[in-house]
Amino acid sequence: MALITCRNVSFAYEGQTAVRELDFEVRAGEYLCVVGENGSGKSTLIKGLLRLKAPAEGSILFGDGLKAAEIGYLPQQTAAQKDFPASVYEVVLSGRLASRGLSPFYLRTDRSLAEENMRRLGIADLRRRCYRELSGGQQQRVLLARALCSTRKLLLLDEPVAGLDPMVTAELYRIIEKVNRETGITIVMVSHDIRSAVRYASHILHLQKEQAFFGTKDDYAASGIGKAFVQGERGFSSREPDEGA
Repeated sequence: MALITCRNVSFAYEGQTAVRELDFEVRAGEYLCVVGENGSGKSTLIKGLLRLKAPAEGSILFGDGLKAAEIGYLPQQTAAQKDFPASVYEVVLSGRLASRGLSPFYLRTDRSLAEENMRRLGIADLRRRCYRELSGGQQQRVLLARALCSTRKLLLLDEPVAGLDPMVTAELYRIIEKVNRETGITIVMVSHDIRSAVRYASHILHLQKEQAFFGTKDDYAASGIGKAFVQGERGFSSREPDEGA
């Protein structure tokens, strides 16, 4: 069974359909990039996968016993989050909160996992630094390490490179691809950067308030809609409305 199965899924806000007829599967270890114009349904789909919004029609099924608390999530950052007054280690370790259950304390395994993910993301030397003093790229590495502490199965990334300069963006894409390759964790990433999506992802889901394309990145690049975007005839904006998106 696939890790995620969407069958004829539609989402609506106040009776108005936001995105319709989504029909796709994501298998364990795959790297799906969700692309589309602003308002095409990308953020709404992420809310559905996080079980924060129920489909108006259709069904979303999760395989391998995947629970909502076992999904690692990296949302778009707000100004308040960028100014969070905690150490890097504290932010990364907080990714284990959902796994603590009723225990008021972190376990040794929680701390070990935080250390492991800081090393994986190349931020172990920053462990005592204050999060709000870091650069944008360093902050995103910290938040990705935090998300990794929440899961061994699925990462949902919502515009993880928004606002970063090109060199930092390229490095973060390489890190995400490396995490997928080395850990086998499934990745679903919303992105406006279509060229990088085709370069690093294994599959593409293109939304236009409905499912315009789903398949491998090679098939997407060869498709009519893929050619229009990959070859630079059209582009996406980097931000998307939260509601009705």
